[in-house]
Amino acid sequence: MVLKLTFVGFKLNHVLMTKPRIALAVGIICISIFPILVKLNLTPGLISAFYRMAIASVFIVPYVLITKQFKVTSKKAVLLSVICGVVFGLDVGVWNIAIQQSTATQATLLTNLSPVWVGVGAFLFLKDKPKQNFWMGTIVAIIGMVLLVGFELFLNFDFNLAFIFGVLSGMLYAIYMLLSKHILEDMEVMTFMTISLVSSTIALGALSYAFNEPFTGFSDAGWLVLVVQGIVCQLLAWLLISFATKHMRATRVSVSLLGQAVLASILAWWLLDEQVSLQMVIGGIVLLFGIRLTFYEKPMLKPKV
Repeated sequence: MVLKLTFVGFKLNHVLMTKPRIALAVGIICISIFPILVKLNLTPGLISAFYRMAIASVFIVPYVLITKQFKVTSKKAVLLSVICGVVFGLDVGVWNIAIQQSTATQATLLTNLSPVWVGVGAFLFLKDKPKQNFWMGTIVAIIGMVLLVGFELFLNFDFNLAFIFGVLSGMLYAIYMLLSKHILEDMEVMTFMTISLVSSTIALGALSYAFNEPFTGFSDAGWLVLVVQGIVCQLLAWLLISFATKHMRATRVSVSLLGQAVLASILAWWLLDEQVSLQMVIGGIVLLFGIRLTFYEKPMLKPKV
């Protein structure tokens, strides 16, 4: 029965992956429910990230081997995929902790600052430097972030662990997006996802063991949430998003992923009864608008002739 459901799931995934835009939309919906599941606090944040990757790996590894879709193009691509997996695993781990120690809304919005960090990384390390619009959008996004988390936090320099981890998650996510786009130019999605997931699982498993995280003893509801995270929020979602990343412009994918923050916030308000103040709403809108400006191609301020 499980194998039959797995086959049906992969067949549905194959159908969706023939349409990049539809695949991206479905992928965004799948990852939007993740902060809600984590916020239930049925399992520790770090171990939740481990099982998310481990359960997804249990399904994808035998599938790619049986269907002979595991195709290695070069040792360099494999090494970069391993690094990508470790980075993504750490991203999910710190994001989980940020969600559990603050709110799903705040943690998700801070994580979605990742396009800003992509631009900063490009400015520091790449020849193609960000243009004027990027810096204008960055300033607007930072203003939105200040509104979102409150002026007092910045005036008193009271940056708690949840805030720091939320921002760190966005930085790690930016690294993952840059690396994965580069890797997927030479490697098939299924192969990349397999290597990335196994690497994430090993890294998070070692980290969980080092911090004495419990690997067992969860309630039935806790195990169910872990399975949903692994199959829906990781395996299905990121197969679809990786496919979209491979076949669409990276900027369009990044901007579209901002919809996750909005949808997750609405779900948190509806299902978890999270209090969302007017200031937070305005801050979130300003933050997302600022990030959108960073991808606007035509110069907004034309030089005087």
